[in-house]
Amino acid sequence: MLVALVALVAVVVAVVVAVVAAAALPALPALRHRLARPVLRRAAGRCRRRLELRGTEVRLSQERRLRRLLPAGTARGSEVFRERHPLGQSCPGGAPGGQVPPLHPWALLRSCWGTDPPLQGSLLYLDALHAAFPRALAPRRTALLSWAPGHPRAPAGWPLPTLYCTPVEAGTLPSRAAALRVQLLLALQERALHVLEAGLASELHDALAALHAGWPELAQDLALGRLSPQPGLPEAVRGRLQALLVPSAARAAELRAECARGPEGIVQRLWPQLEVVVVGTAHGAEQLYCDALRRADCRGLPLYCPFYRAAGALLGVNLWPEEPAPRFLLCPDWAFYEFLPCPAKEEPQTVLLDELWEGREYGLVLTAQPGEYRCRAGEVLRVAGFHKQCPVVEPVRRESQALSVRGESIPEDRFCQSLCRAVGMWPGARLVDYVCVESALLGTSSGAGAPHYEVFVELRGLRDLSEGQRYKLDQCLQEDFPIYKSFRFKGSIGPLRLHLVGAGAFARLREALGTPLPMPRVLREEKLLQLIQSTVIS
Repeated sequence: MLVALVALVAVVVAVVVAVVAAAALPALPALRHRLARPVLRRAAGRCRRRLELRGTEVRLSQERRLRRLLPAGTARGSEVFRERHPLGQSCPGGAPGGQVPPLHPWALLRSCWGTDPPLQGSLLYLDALHAAFPRALAPRRTALLSWAPGHPRAPAGWPLPTLYCTPVEAGTLPSRAAALRVQLLLALQERALHVLEAGLASELHDALAALHAGWPELAQDLALGRLSPQPGLPEAVRGRLQALLVPSAARAAELRAECARGPEGIVQRLWPQLEVVVVGTAHGAEQLYCDALRRADCRGLPLYCPFYRAAGALLGVNLWPEEPAPRFLLCPDWAFYEFLPCPAKEEPQTVLLDELWEGREYGLVLTAQPGEYRCRAGEVLRVAGFHKQCPVVEPVRRESQALSVRGESIPEDRFCQSLCRAVGMWPGARLVDYVCVESALLGTSSGAGAPHYEVFVELRGLRDLSEGQRYKLDQCLQEDFPIYKSFRFKGSIGPLRLHLVGAGAFARLREALGTPLPMPRVLREEKLLQLIQSTVIS
C-alpha cells in the first residue's frame, strides 16, 4: 500500500512539473512534448491497470457508477433504480467527439484517479497506439482531417497536442470542403508522417477524393508555398494558414508522380513512414467508406477506430489497434449500461453489463448523465467476446435508420447487404455511396402510387442503369425480406425507385448536414432530400 502511494505521489509531482513547464515554454514544442509524453504514458498505464481491475468486478463498478449519477439521498442499487425509473425515450444526440477540453495541470492530475471518460479514453488510446506502433507518438508526426465549424473537435490524442502538425484553426472553417482541403495540403507538406487521423471515415474518404480530383492544383500550391483562395476560406484565415507553408518543388513533383500512378496505395506512397490510419468513427454507416479505403487508397495500412460513442457519450475503447474489425471494450466506469435482448419482446426487461451472452445482439439503454435516466440509445450491439468480465462489442446498426412504410422495418445493415448484392449483379459497377428516402417525405412529388422507397446511389464504372438493373434491387429486397415481398405482392408497397447521382453529390450532402455526424442512410429532412434530388443524373 505504501509503495503504491509513493508511486502515485511521484506521478502527481511529475505531471505538475511537466505541465507547468510545458505551459511556460510555448516557443519550444519539442521540449514540451518530451516533458509531457512520458508523464502521460505513466498516467495511461495507471488507467489501463485500473481498467483491468474494474474488469474483474463489473457489477460492483456499475453500482458505483450509478451512485455517482444519482442525486444525493436517492435510494441506492440498480434494482431499485430500474423499478423507480421506467425506460425512457431516445437519448439526446451528439456529435462523435466533443470540443477540445482545456488542458491544464488539474485535468491531468484527475487522470491519475478520476473517471472522466474523455480523458481516460484518450489516455487509453495513447497507451494502445504506442504499444502497437512505437513511433506513433513522435512530435508533429500526426496529421488531422476533421471538420467542426466554429469550434474545434477533440482529436483522439488531445492530451498531447504536440502530436499534431495540423493547426486547430484549419478544422473550424465554415466550409467542410475548404477545411478538408487545407488540412490535406498541410498534411502533404509533411512527408515523414507516422499517423494520419480523421474524425470520421467519410472525412478521410472525401479528402482523398478531393486529392484525386485536384492534385494538379495541390501540387502547384506545394511548389509555391501558397494557399489558393477558395469559397469558405476567409481571407484573414488564409493569410495565417499560408504562413505555415514552405515552398517545396521536390514534394510537389513527388505528389504529381504518385497521383499519376492512380489511387491504389496512394496514402502509403505519399507518406512512406506512415504506420496507421486512425478514424474516430468507422463502424455502422461509416463502414462503407472504410471498406473503400482498405481496397484502394489505404491498402496495406491498418485502420484503427479507437472509440465507441453513442448518444454523445464515450462508452468504449478499442484496445486492439492492429485488428481489422473494430471491437470495443465497454468501460464499466463510464456509464451505467442496460441492454434489451433482440428481437425485442412485448414487455422488455433489461439485462445488465455482467449478464450478456456472447454472440447475441442487444439494444443499448444508457444512463450516462445525471438526470438522463434509462435512455434508449437507438444502437444495436453484438457481443463479440469478453475481456475479463467486461463485454467486447461490435456495433451492428442504428434503429433510427430502418426503412419502414408499412411497419415492415428493414434494418440499416441488412438493407446495405441487399444493395451490395444488387450492385454486384451490374457488370463493372462499384458502390460509392447511397441514401434512402421513404416516399412520405416526397409528398405529392412521389406520385399517386403506393408507398415505396426511393434510393439514391453513386457508382463507379457505370454511368446509367437499365430498367432491368434497377429492378434487381427490388428483387433482392423481396428475396431477403419475406415481409417486404408479401407487401409488394399485395400491392400495399409500390416498386422501389432507384436514382443515380453524380460524383461528389454525397460530399455536398455531408456538408449540408452542418455537423460532423456519421452519414444518415435514411433522410428525414426535406432540404436534404431536395439537395440529393438536384444531383440525379439518371
